[in-house]
Amino acid sequence: MKKISMILFAGMISLSAFAQEATDYAEIVRSAISTEKKALIADVMQFSDQEGQVFWPLYNEYQNKLYAVGTKKYQLILKFADHFDNMSEEEAKNILKEANDIEGEYLKIKKTYVKKFLKILPAQTVLRYFQAENKIKLLIDAKISSEIPLLNNL
Repeated sequence: MKKISMILFAGMISLSAFAQEATDYAEIVRSAISTEKKALIADVMQFSDQEGQVFWPLYNEYQNKLYAVGTKKYQLILKFADHFDNMSEEEAKNILKEANDIEGEYLKIKKTYVKKFLKILPAQTVLRYFQAENKIKLLIDAKISSEIPLLNNL
């Protein structure tokens, strides 16, 4: 998990440089994180061949859904950065609404996929997977959060 944090940190440094370069680099960072995350999940889960055959296709489907939500979150962060120095009340309200909508979308997808995973794997295995998934998400979210300053133009 340290590798994910290091990769994310490198990506965040670049994000502040140039918008297009940052976007391109962010995609590279996201790809690297995705690869490293999959390796971590494989290491944590230690699936049998049979379990792996049913798990990995659904995992990939789930990750694609999460990627779409992550893209929205990234775009919201860029919007926040664009308006950081002179944010209006209306922009602040819009950002709050979008942040809540994104979080709601994430939770809806998670609930849907918990049910799907429970159809193919034992509950203890599914719980272990979502524990690992949540820990990785928390590490990434903490790193992103540490890079975004609090709004202070009050």
